[in-house]
Amino acid sequence: MSAVTHLAALERRHETLEHQIDREMQHASRDVLKINSLKRKKLEIKDEIARLQRDNTQH
Repeated sequence: MSAVTHLAALERRHETLEHQIDREMQHASRDVLKINSLKRKKLEIKDEIARLQRDNTQH
């Protein structure tokens, strides 16, 4: 998988997680642990996106 393809996949996953978080936040009985887990995953992906972008601009 090329870096560009990988980056695009990560961006889609980041967006998907954002939508999942929004849906979970709308529930009357929010699962705080699930929301926190989704937020953690989203942050990990954001960090990886930033790293890939930084690495691509350095080459």
